[in-house]
Amino acid sequence: MKLKLFVSLCITFFVILLFHYTEIFVVKLYPVFANLTVFLVFFISTFSKETVIQKFAKAVDGELSQNALIYTRNLTYIWSGLTFFNFVMSLISVFMSTKFWAVYNGFIAYLLIGTLFFVEYIIRIILKKKNII
Repeated sequence: MKLKLFVSLCITFFVILLFHYTEIFVVKLYPVFANLTVFLVFFISTFSKETVIQKFAKAVDGELSQNALIYTRNLTYIWSGLTFFNFVMSLISVFMSTKFWAVYNGFIAYLLIGTLFFVEYIIRIILKKKNII
């Protein structure tokens, strides 16, 4: 267990140094692969009986009503759209200036994700109070 922690810390430290001291083009691809991975998780789950968001919701709330199943499936489509948009923008930003890359991937992408989390949370509270989901 201590070896795994040590190796993880060494890799993390190496990546931080790589980001800090180099102008390697490949380093800019990290957000591209991260966003692609998250997009694929959401998108691929839309083809299964139970989406990834439905699995999370069932873990928290137990069995879901039919309306909640529809809501969570639609929410998975929305998250797929946002993560695809972030993937495309992070790919485009690789070829832009380092300043644009840093602002988009370090601020705007997180602002979009946070906004979606916040808006969805408010909508979910309202729908639960009205016993819709």
